[in-house]
Amino acid sequence: MPGNRKLRFIVVTGGVISGLGKGILTASLGRLLESRGYKIEPIKVDPYVNVDAGTMNPIEHGEVFVLDDGSEVDMDLGNYERFLGINLTRRNNITTGKIYLHVISKEREGRFLGKTVQIIPHITTELQEWYKSVAKPDTDFVLIEIGGTVGDIENLVFLEACREMSLTEDVLFIHCTLVPVMGPVGEQKTKPTQQSVQKLREIGIQPDFIFCRAHKVLAERTREKLSLFCGVKKENIISGPDVENIYEVPMIMEDQGMTDRVLSHFRLRTRSRDMKDWISLAGKMKNPKKTVNIAITGKYTELHDSYVSIIESLRCSAGLNGASVCLKWVETTDIETGKASAASLLKGVDGILVPGGFGPRGAEGKIACIRYAREKKIPFLGLCYGFQLASIEFARNVCGLSHANSTEINPKTSQPVIDLLPSQRSVYKKGGTMRLGGQDVIINKGTLAGKIYGGTKARERFRHRWELNPEYREILEKKGLVFSGHDSSGEIMQILEMRNHPFFLATQFHPEFTSRVLRPNPIFLEFVRKCLG
Repeated sequence: MPGNRKLRFIVVTGGVISGLGKGILTASLGRLLESRGYKIEPIKVDPYVNVDAGTMNPIEHGEVFVLDDGSEVDMDLGNYERFLGINLTRRNNITTGKIYLHVISKEREGRFLGKTVQIIPHITTELQEWYKSVAKPDTDFVLIEIGGTVGDIENLVFLEACREMSLTEDVLFIHCTLVPVMGPVGEQKTKPTQQSVQKLREIGIQPDFIFCRAHKVLAERTREKLSLFCGVKKENIISGPDVENIYEVPMIMEDQGMTDRVLSHFRLRTRSRDMKDWISLAGKMKNPKKTVNIAITGKYTELHDSYVSIIESLRCSAGLNGASVCLKWVETTDIETGKASAASLLKGVDGILVPGGFGPRGAEGKIACIRYAREKKIPFLGLCYGFQLASIEFARNVCGLSHANSTEINPKTSQPVIDLLPSQRSVYKKGGTMRLGGQDVIINKGTLAGKIYGGTKARERFRHRWELNPEYREILEKKGLVFSGHDSSGEIMQILEMRNHPFFLATQFHPEFTSRVLRPNPIFLEFVRKCLG
């Protein structure tokens, strides 16, 4: 808790169905409050029992976002960082597994002094302390997004903690619901929202605002009905219609006066806003002068949320260049199985991006895409696994190492261009974790990477185990591959590039995790510029 500074809490809950955009709502409101000069600290509550998101399949849960401190967290924290331009820590993400592990550890240490440890009051009290402890000395608002929907058994304890906290702290509740349209008549149906709010009331929470997701702007009659049946002022029923891009959401909320009414609820004075750059970017995205076609080649393409940070990094980079980005999703397992060729799937694209991943499935298809980009002189960006596979492709097809591979893909390969380093092998066999989080990357002068970053050092985030095998570095360099970034020891290569190519660059780290809405990672900016030609 900050010293004498007044701390206020805004709790965002969801109802009817999941996936309505609570994370975008929370991030947008945080951005609007920041534009008025207030300091924000967001928290994402995930009701699943996993301690963190690191072991979860992207196809089931979406992208695993990595924070600078090495935490593997829900993708909504990526939205928070992008919208607010801040770096978060593991304290900004709570899961059922994490809070129970925290309380059980205290119980094992005897810190409850023999008491019977229960969900109420011990879990809920610990949650309240967690909510408060996230605040920094200059924090004005803590935004708490509670995952799932009201009525889920998993999130009851988190809602109860917020209800209890509202008895002693200044708390505002926003409920995000769905207002569907049924049949050809086109009438907006309020019953799902009514029942969701009723469920929220049953556990003792009365929402102060309702954010209604709908295909179109709420009709006046709909707002009046929701106000009457849900006990919320009509002006606090906020319309959240479908938009072309998520960066329009803050201004939609602002146009309905939501920021002013939130500040009024807390008895705070209205300040002039500073959203000029944001409005400019959203305008460029809405009225692009050109389009760039970029292929994302991966094996999780059936759920686009698996690559959400990459998508938004590309969109913001294109927007700042007055363009829109058209993504072509290439399932690389189709190339492996012979259903299609890289040439047929990549025909007509302006750029090719190979994202991160794990395991052998789809790897050979990605290698085929990298070869196509190299030989056809198409701008190429490889991220993490893309760095490793680019090294393998170059070793095979330029250096003549026909058996080049990664020991992750083929543990018995005779030419392990990508391998666990000797210092890592014994640790990995014992279940050691990956290299995770932010590290300094030393960048060589006179290289493409040096030009992009405009300096000799950058802070980037990692999530991987395997490395470029130093034994093959000299062979690759003699044939023209340039390693332009490395760790502080100079032994571990972290950026590769190729001369005599419009743009061929790959990173062992994930630049999408440090990209922001108004400040995209410079690698993405330059990649998009080259794709635009």
